[in-house]
Amino acid sequence: MIFTPDVLSVFLPAMLAFLIGVGLTPFLTHILYAKRMWKQKAGKVALDGTDALVFNELHKEKEVGTPRFGGIIVWASVLITADLLSVLARLYPDPFFSLAFISREQTWVPLAAFAAGAFVGFLDDIFEVREGKGLRLRVRLILVAIVSALCAWWFYDKLEVTSVSVLFLNNPLELGSLFIPFFILVTLFVYAGGVIDGLDGLAGGVFSAIFAAYAGIAFFQNQLDLAALCAAIAGGLLAFLWFNIPPARFYLSETGSMALTLVLVVVAFLTDTIVEGEGVKVLPIIALPLVATVLSNILQIIWKRVFGKKLFRIAPLHHHFEAIGWPASKVVMRYWVVAVVVAIIGLIIAIV
Repeated sequence: MIFTPDVLSVFLPAMLAFLIGVGLTPFLTHILYAKRMWKQKAGKVALDGTDALVFNELHKEKEVGTPRFGGIIVWASVLITADLLSVLARLYPDPFFSLAFISREQTWVPLAAFAAGAFVGFLDDIFEVREGKGLRLRVRLILVAIVSALCAWWFYDKLEVTSVSVLFLNNPLELGSLFIPFFILVTLFVYAGGVIDGLDGLAGGVFSAIFAAYAGIAFFQNQLDLAALCAAIAGGLLAFLWFNIPPARFYLSETGSMALTLVLVVVAFLTDTIVEGEGVKVLPIIALPLVATVLSNILQIIWKRVFGKKLFRIAPLHHHFEAIGWPASKVVMRYWVVAVVVAIIGLIIAIV
């Protein structure tokens, strides 16, 4: 394979983000353990408001003693990479080749969503550690909706996007002003999939496959700055995953999952009809593990209300497999396999 400047502009940010993430980890680990930045009391509440007995039995020893805030590794490595390459591009301008990927056209909005999610999630983690209880779900959903509404307005008003590609439809679906609520609903759905951060190594592996796929989609659509951003996120995730493989040194937690889910939605829409692509159409495929996570929660609630009993031993789905006897490592690795397979399928559909 010939490493052209375009290829290098995507791969080098990924490698740099990985190396920066690995380099940051010893310092972050020292601070998190020294400050005891973990939940002070084990226990989780189920979707119906009662104690999650099965979950608590499976994870009672892991709920405390392992720090949160692991998402800092991801977003810090990406933001440092982006800023560092921008500074280098200014100091050493090259008319033929630049690794800087911060641009108004492609990466301002996703970086803003990424940073906003990281900040709000960080506050939630602080409250979880210091007060024993994070931000209420309603508050988090409102904040996510506000960020997504601002992003949706940018697409609708500034970029004049009113249509989206939809699975099973050959032509884009024209939404008009309904584009904004559609964008918000997609964001809330994907954000709900962030609870996949429930087993050591699970979220890191799944999200890295997702963002690697979108890096490929953006690259083949000649959105090189966006491809570099997605690749850098994948690199930061791999750095996080290096230390999150069992036994996890820390958890991704809200500061990571909120940042990742918000930026994922923005990336999906940026690779959609605005460039005559199908980024939204393939989102349910590429992000299938997240979709399965959300749907299993929804089905669990409906099943209990309609039939008076659980459909799964425990929701979301990955904990159900764990509850029926699968070792956590088997669940995680099989999710990794599925994540890579559906990422490849979605990539092929999007670029063919």
